[in-house]
Amino acid sequence: MSSVNKTASPWAVYLAFAIVYIVWGSTYFFIQKALVGFPPFILGAFRFIVAGLLMLIWCKIRGERIWNSGTIKIAAISGFLMLGLGNGIVIWVEQYIPSGLVAIVVASAAMWFVILDKPKWKENFSDKYILSGLVVGFIGVVLLFSSQLAGILNAPQGKFQLIGIILLALGPIAWAGGSLYSKYYPTTGSSVSVNTGWQMLIAGFAFLPGGIFNAEFTALNWSEIPLDSWLSITYLILFGSIAAFSAYVWLLKVRPATEVSTYAYVNPVVAVILSVTFTDERVTLMQILGLVVVLASILLINLPKYKKGVDA
Repeated sequence: MSSVNKTASPWAVYLAFAIVYIVWGSTYFFIQKALVGFPPFILGAFRFIVAGLLMLIWCKIRGERIWNSGTIKIAAISGFLMLGLGNGIVIWVEQYIPSGLVAIVVASAAMWFVILDKPKWKENFSDKYILSGLVVGFIGVVLLFSSQLAGILNAPQGKFQLIGIILLALGPIAWAGGSLYSKYYPTTGSSVSVNTGWQMLIAGFAFLPGGIFNAEFTALNWSEIPLDSWLSITYLILFGSIAAFSAYVWLLKVRPATEVSTYAYVNPVVAVILSVTFTDERVTLMQILGLVVVLASILLINLPKYKKGVDA
């Protein structure tokens, strides 16, 4: 199992956190824009296969060893959980649920970092602040789900929205599980960039069966995809995947998982601001209340580390 690397450059850490905080918050908005032209499974496959190939080619040009069976095996598991399931659910759900709300619910992943982090169970579950944070976070998620359920029962796409809500409850579990697996089972003999490249490439191929099953490849007319969708998927590849995901995987190597999970403070705020400013989406009072409650739970979960002023 890995330990926290305290020798990492503080400025590199700050920059990586800034990228994860801001860029990832914007990806919810750009996913929804990309979905105007791309069906969900093709979007996921195209985004992550291209990003993974670019990353691995770049590593090969730098002279790094990219063929490592141990690295590929570990990357396959963590990449499938984080990107194939966790991010894949986000992509599919954003067809039916506003991006701002999706980002708020996904913030609940901070709770699952605590629940699934078995090596720290004794420490986490003996702390009153962390336990309080889990309870408060659960209440926040219930508030968000209840506000959404109230409006979908008679909606034209109510069935798909209901499925989306159920999937949104599962997505953060897969994301937190894959993140912790990546942290505690680091690759040996390969760089973070190589590991990230394989995670994205393998996750991209995991989307292909869904695209084939839903006949997305036969139904899609590539010439009719609007420019906005192409620009959005380009942003997702270069910034959302290569830049932000690489920064995230690196942070998991050098900082505590619960500290890295604080991206959940900022991502939903950025997503909500973009969706309200540039789309017709509206955020209800109940959703704002749910966001405040979820963010309060994340603060409580991380409060012990803030009080101690040390890294666990």
